[in-house]
Amino acid sequence: MDRPANRRYQDVMDNVRDKNNGCFQHFLSESLVTLYIMQSETPSGRTLTLILLSASLATFMSALDGTIVNIALPTISASFDLTTSSVAWVSTIYLLVMAGCLLIIGKVSDVVGFKKIFLIGFILFTIGSFTCGFLPDFTGQFSTLLASRVLQALGGAMMTVIAPAMLSYYLPGDRRAKGMSLVVLFAAVGMALGPTLGGYLTEYLSWHWIFFINVPIGIFAVLLGYAAIPKSAAATTSLKGFDSIGAVLVFIGLAALLFAFSEGVSLGWTSAPVLISIVLAVLGLGGFLWRELHYTDPLLDLSLFKSRSFIVLNVVFALLFFTFAGANYLLPFYLEHVHDYSVSFSGLIITAMSVGMMITGILAGLIYAKLKGKIRYLVMTGVALIAAGFFLLTHLTPVTGLGVIISALALIGLGLGLTTTPLTTLIMNAAPASKQGMVSSLTGLERFAPMTIGVAVYNIIFMHGIMTAVRNSGITEKPPGDIAAAILSHGFDLAFVVSVILAVVLFLLCIFIREDPAAGE
Repeated sequence: MDRPANRRYQDVMDNVRDKNNGCFQHFLSESLVTLYIMQSETPSGRTLTLILLSASLATFMSALDGTIVNIALPTISASFDLTTSSVAWVSTIYLLVMAGCLLIIGKVSDVVGFKKIFLIGFILFTIGSFTCGFLPDFTGQFSTLLASRVLQALGGAMMTVIAPAMLSYYLPGDRRAKGMSLVVLFAAVGMALGPTLGGYLTEYLSWHWIFFINVPIGIFAVLLGYAAIPKSAAATTSLKGFDSIGAVLVFIGLAALLFAFSEGVSLGWTSAPVLISIVLAVLGLGGFLWRELHYTDPLLDLSLFKSRSFIVLNVVFALLFFTFAGANYLLPFYLEHVHDYSVSFSGLIITAMSVGMMITGILAGLIYAKLKGKIRYLVMTGVALIAAGFFLLTHLTPVTGLGVIISALALIGLGLGLTTTPLTTLIMNAAPASKQGMVSSLTGLERFAPMTIGVAVYNIIFMHGIMTAVRNSGITEKPPGDIAAAILSHGFDLAFVVSVILAVVLFLLCIFIREDPAAGE
């Protein structure tokens, strides 16, 4: 019997035992209930496939939207005559709303049920996408684009939380990792298509179409989700005891933290807005943790972290995306400013990472079930590939061959594909059925926040490497035409040395991974 069926069986049987004291009556009731549960078994076959497709579409849309917008920012800036810092709010506001809402939505989905949250999320995301493309020109106000991005972010947060939670809840244990691997594949495709598709749409149609393209896919996903996701997914508890104070604290804390990291370089780390944000982040997140330890129905059940393996899994997961963000952020600058490649060609080169993720993401799902008890070795292999890729990137120079760069990116992508699927599956398996939304929101946050912080941290490391090169490497003795490229190369080298060190730390942490059995199995 699958996890949803087990959960419903237990709920009904608890009621039966309360109402029946006689042995025969008790036996008869249990038999009837068992027959009822078996007949109302949650999805199998075609329905499971449709649920998997729905979850995959959600991750595809989320990944696509995360990469398709940035390439159009210069064009949007010109359309509204905005400064670079002003137009950056198109991305920043989406990031802040997403981060602040993830844990809240995870808790709500465990109470309200996956179907309602999934459909509402896709509807909000689709409406937000349409208004992002339509309202700015209709009203002539840039503020309407930002307001639409808030709506889109709310929907995106719901989609990000529900996709892995649905798979962990509905798919049988032997198919769960395969399902997660398909989600990784769709995410990799979305990430790979984003820059290229965004560039073509912006160049040959208009920047509005980077948002309009979401509308038909969103409508299809809503219809598919409505038909495929069972109504019985809703929990029996209510939102009466919802921790609204904790929700406010975590929203303020996370939004302030990410604002400080995303704007620290441009505004200055000692500027008033950044310092105020850091104080708000400490107070908000500190207050949230204290609240969760003392509240009876918390947004995030901190007792989950009593397991050392659960802590290790989440730390490894977060640090992987932290290092990935660094590579993804710095490499376009290296390709465009050191090698003088075009934007479109640079984007094509970087897709080598996404192709690697696609290949091993599928393989990881296929071999996951065959490695029960040894899954940490699969993760360690992935981390070793990532370390090898970063090691190659520590030798970047103005004359580094394209083959070396593509090989390094492919190794990082292959490693990410091997690690993301098993780590996500192990984290979800470690949580009881009633907390799948909560833990899914945690994994979403561990992807999202470290990537944002990673960009800021790697930018600082990069700048420090440049300053060190100017002071200590005798760079000024080089011919004038080589100085700029050589200085930049030193900055990239230092950033990727840090990545290699982090990869070694991750490899050592993987030794402590243990495979907790899936709740309800």
